[in-house]
Amino acid sequence: QVQVAESGGGAVQAGGSLRLSCTVSGLPFGDRVMGWFRQAPGQVREDVGCISLSGTSLYYAEPVKGRFTITRDNAKNTLYLQMDDLKPEDSAMYYCAAGCQVVDVSHAWGQGTLVTVSS
Repeated sequence: QVQVAESGGGAVQAGGSLRLSCTVSGLPFGDRVMGWFRQAPGQVREDVGCISLSGTSLYYAEPVKGRFTITRDNAKNTLYLQMDDLKPEDSAMYYCAAGCQVVDVSHAWGQGTLVTVSS
């Protein structure tokens, strides 16, 4: 059974930074493309970005390009999301999962971690 646990969210002011973490168990982490996703209240879940097995970034959604960076530590089965220059529109619940797009995710979602950015 795949289990994901996201952490690191919080409340920050616009222009601030946060680093999210996600630990994964129940799947071969080092053999999977991993992604970050987010869902704002009343909105559909959307892709944030994803990273290849070796750590080369594959994709960032346009709204976060140049501000967010995804990294991974395969030895720790952990995925990271460094978020800089945060904007109020980045406020959402953030999730990690195996896959690059929401439609690719075939396992249960974690509980997510909440990011709130005030202006």
